Amino acid sequence: MQSSAPRPAPRRLPRGRHALSRAEVERVHRDRLCAAMAAAMTEKGYVGTSVEDVLKRARVSRQSFYGLFSSKLDCFMAAFDQASELLIRQLEGAVKGEGDAAARFEQAITTYLEALASEPGYARLFLVEVYAAGPEAIRRRSEIQHDLAQALVGLMGVTGQAGEFACQVIVSAVSSMVTPAVAAGDMEALQAVGPPIVEHVRLLLRSGALDA
Repeated sequence: MQSSAPRPAPRRLPRGRHALSRAEVERVHRDRLCAAMAAAMTEKGYVGTSVEDVLKRARVSRQSFYGLFSSKLDCFMAAFDQASELLIRQLEGAVKGEGDAAARFEQAITTYLEALASEPGYARLFLVEVYAAGPEAIRRRSEIQHDLAQALVGLMGVTGQAGEFACQVIVSAVSSMVTPAVAAGDMEALQAVGPPIVEHVRLLLRSGALDA
């Protein structure tokens, strides 16, 4: 079973003079703050996490924080976008589009679950704490859900409005089913979601509901 501990924060900058450009320094600080936001919320949740909690974990100054972000929510949204990009990169890198539609879906869901299990802090941010962060975060979450559904349409070769709607339903159902396991930090339960979902999609394909 995978560990539920958040991944380590990105490296700290060396003390004293260094050869990094200002843009590189800001990138390192941004990465550290986003990782610290995910780690802090794993323990305290979005509401209970303060900017000070993030600063202590990231070991970045308050001045540097407000040079990059206007608020806790602004930092959260940056961390959310990092989580989204990380997930999409892993899916794009691992899913080759080989085999029939059922095999391609199985590959996609396996990669998705492995990505969540490998980054539990970002998974919690992406699936759980987003709802506590408010309307802007929820809107962004909906956009990502839509993008994932469209990617599933293309991956499985679905045609027709009914098939596209079925893909939207599948993406929403998967999100709902994995969220409790992510919230509990139970990576074994998270991985167990995969096989029954794959079998259900196989049934949908055989029935013609996905029009693939």
